[in-house]
Amino acid sequence: MTTTLTATTTRPEDRFLHAFEAYAGEVLNGTSEHLAALRRKAIERFGVLGFPGRKSEAWKYTPIAKALQHPYRIDPVPAVPALNEQALADYAIPELDAYRVVLVNGRFVPELSTTSDLPEGVVLTGLEEAARRHADLFEKYFAHYLDFENEPFLALNTAFARDGFFLYVPEGTALERPVHVLNLIDTDEELFLQPRNVVVAAPGASLKLVTSGHSRTAQRTFTNGVTEVFVGQGAEVHQYDLRLEGEAASGIFSTQAYLEGGARYTNGTLTLGGALVRNNVYVRFDDQEGEAHLYGLFLGRGSMHIDNHTMIDHAVPHCVSNELYKGILDDEATGVFNGKVLVRPHAQKTNAYQSNKSIVLTREARMYSKPELEIYADDVRCTHGAAIGQLDEDGIFYLRARGLTLQKARAMMLLAFARDVLDQIAVAPVRAYLDELVAGRFGA
Repeated sequence: MTTTLTATTTRPEDRFLHAFEAYAGEVLNGTSEHLAALRRKAIERFGVLGFPGRKSEAWKYTPIAKALQHPYRIDPVPAVPALNEQALADYAIPELDAYRVVLVNGRFVPELSTTSDLPEGVVLTGLEEAARRHADLFEKYFAHYLDFENEPFLALNTAFARDGFFLYVPEGTALERPVHVLNLIDTDEELFLQPRNVVVAAPGASLKLVTSGHSRTAQRTFTNGVTEVFVGQGAEVHQYDLRLEGEAASGIFSTQAYLEGGARYTNGTLTLGGALVRNNVYVRFDDQEGEAHLYGLFLGRGSMHIDNHTMIDHAVPHCVSNELYKGILDDEATGVFNGKVLVRPHAQKTNAYQSNKSIVLTREARMYSKPELEIYADDVRCTHGAAIGQLDEDGIFYLRARGLTLQKARAMMLLAFARDVLDQIAVAPVRAYLDELVAGRFGA
């Protein structure tokens, strides 16, 4: 039996609840009692929360009801299509020497992944396999810091997640090569995908993670992806998420990072593709001297809708957060930035900076920016700002006066605007790859 989510009078929530019960035996069979109980708790919580509507402040600019009203196949995901190395070549990042993890429709494909010669103690495998072979590690970190009690999409993912990837870097280990996670969507039917990923940098460890998403289909898909990131004491994680999916792909991609004392975390979210895309990045400091740096760049065209939602929770003193998001919107595209910094009463000596700047190229494009500071401590330094505007005509005139065509002059200015974010990427081949993609978008 195939359970679908269709545009009928039935509530979308009920279709997911039905799908969970229909496949509960299959999903829970062979899993630990801990995981089975967690899934059951999550689906019950989702049933209470339901999908957010336009009256929800966090979703007022991003209506999702229409995107959900399609006959998606919810669960189980069909068999993974056979792919070979040649099929992957189009999605490679030039000059990137990395361990590779391949996920197709959210399922880990070991024969296409290159995870040999990892340093001793590093675990890099599929989530499903991690739950079987590394149960202690899996249960220690899976959903441990995730707020699925209050976030319906996190609850839904926790209830349905079967696979994804699991990365554990042990204490004091520096992963010299980055990890590239290639997410491919390849299907001949409409799918609702829910990959789940767990990334752990134990105390003193360091790693660089690059994920890129691509569509190999014109079928409509919706991805509810979740990545949990644990950054141990004194550890360092660089994470870059590249949204390059096709025009029929929508998704909500949530990252929740938990930082112990002295940890450093960098998140870069680059959205160049997709139909409706929402990027959620949540950061929570567990102890003092932590640093979080969030960077985002989104390029909207056509009827794309791109929403970036961030939440940085300063719960302890002496931590730093820095946030820069930039957007360029063309045609009838819509952009949203909602960034919140919460400074709790005991979080003295907090330094928090937040900036969102966007360029709107047409009268039909829209940008909604909502930076938020919520401060309950008095010895802090916090700033935020937002600006929305058009291309500087004086700058265009200056460049054209030096012989550039109008297209080249516009492209040069837009690329310069985007470079403030691109220059923050610590993996040179990824930075060069994105630089080329962005320049190509503007015709530079």
